[in-house]
Amino acid sequence: MSYLSKLISIISVIAIFSLASCEDTKSNKSSKKSQQELEEKAKIARQDSIINSIHIPKDGSKTSVDINEITTVKQEQLIPFLTEYGKDNLEDRVIIYSSFGEIHVKLYKDTPLHRANFIRLAKTGYFSTTFFHRVLDNFVVQGGNSDNISTQKVRAAIGDYLIPSEFSSSHQHHRGAFSAAKYAEQNVSKASSPFEFFIVQGKRGAHHLDNDHTIFGEVTKGMNVVDKMAKVKTDESEWPIKNILIDSVVVY
Repeated sequence: MSYLSKLISIISVIAIFSLASCEDTKSNKSSKKSQQELEEKAKIARQDSIINSIHIPKDGSKTSVDINEITTVKQEQLIPFLTEYGKDNLEDRVIIYSSFGEIHVKLYKDTPLHRANFIRLAKTGYFSTTFFHRVLDNFVVQGGNSDNISTQKVRAAIGDYLIPSEFSSSHQHHRGAFSAAKYAEQNVSKASSPFEFFIVQGKRGAHHLDNDHTIFGEVTKGMNVVDKMAKVKTDESEWPIKNILIDSVVVY
């Protein structure tokens, strides 16, 4: 090979690497911009949540929002109602603001009823009346309930129903799985509670729960917060001695 041919080959290789480097840089910049846009949307959603959420005194005696404005849903109305709600509310990202810190969650689109229901509860401000009320180290932390009268008032306004299970072989109870709680009594269909959720905290997961509870999301950031929650002191029913408050839940 002549000197000129070698020189052309070297220049070609350098050009290829330069182009690849430029593409990587463009990709990184695009990814960063996309993440910044998502964070900005979350910030705006957080502000809207603080302004619009239901803030109810701890004694449950009065509410600052007329709970009669909430559409009460019955079991026979549930599937068409949540299906339509899901079409109008396409958010699939969640930030749970708690007294221990933030937990970021991605909701799955292949569990549409659970996704729509969770978004609805978040937008009504329901979770602001609740705690992480059950924690067990190396297993799960569970939220969406409290001993406040206000929680029961908002539940009654939202509706008394169960969500049909939406099991998927592609979702398992790995660490960080975001799953629906359910009532054990007379629940052969394994339908979900509309109000309570849990996060798998154990390092080995909780795979005995697969196909028993519907997994409808996963934690993408904040498992360190979940780990801190799991280590608090509890009573004999696994309820934290000091309540772990949910300040608000925003979706975007």
